[in-house]
Amino acid sequence: MTSVADRKNAPSDLSVPQGSDWTSEELAEVRTDLVQQLSELQAAYDRSLADLNDLQRSSTDGAGDDQADAGSKTFEREQEQSIAANRLDLISQVQRAIERLDAGTYGFCESCGKLIPKPRLQAFPAATLDVACKQREERR
Repeated sequence: MTSVADRKNAPSDLSVPQGSDWTSEELAEVRTDLVQQLSELQAAYDRSLADLNDLQRSSTDGAGDDQADAGSKTFEREQEQSIAANRLDLISQVQRAIERLDAGTYGFCESCGKLIPKPRLQAFPAATLDVACKQREERR
């Protein structure tokens, strides 16, 4: 099985799903942008993990720390864990968008199957739901 990283240089002749108002050139540009974003997110995630490891190491050498110091270190560690988790989620969303582009299913709502409006995808290229389905999901 090939990963998204293995397909970075996929052909620019992506198939345009029937009914979509995208051109193959536009889809290729979106894919290029997503691959670039994926690379940047992966680098940021790697930095977050390195920072988290540094925080973990520094929290064990706290001889003489008072409770405020320990609390501050815990807060920093939890904040960095949250940032890393958020970046991992974004990586997953971008990978999924690239996979949908490669599969020819990009631009269609995963819930109802309707077209996701082009302006929505231009604003958030990793969107998998149209506005109505996203609103319904957020109400739950």
